[in-house]
Amino acid sequence: VQLVESGGGSVQAGGSLRLSCVASGHTFENYAMGWFRQAPEKEREFVAAINWMNGDMVTYSESARGRFIISRDNAKNTVYLQMNSLKTEDSAVYYCAATTRYWSGSYHQHDYDYWGQGTQVTVSS
Repeated sequence: VQLVESGGGSVQAGGSLRLSCVASGHTFENYAMGWFRQAPEKEREFVAAINWMNGDMVTYSESARGRFIISRDNAKNTVYLQMNSLKTEDSAVYYCAATTRYWSGSYHQHDYDYWGQGTQVTVSS
């Protein structure tokens, strides 16, 4: 499956962005999806995940919980990450990822089989 992210950009602290990740090549609903991010000189970290099929189970990192919302639209082969109340520490390259091995998604990047190229998010104070 091929994954293409979009929606990144520059925003001031307190603002919002919505990231999109469009999948192609396989049946999208069979994949649990995750969002990860990587800031310069830091490890890639988990942000959010959503289960396959109807997307009724979501998980968040501690830093994302209460501010970010992950969702999916199987008809559009797209997973979203709505990011609100952005902070400077949210600045990073954001990646979407797909897996069929874990129906609810996973916190661990090695549990995902497919990755997008990433989209840059920059939050200024």
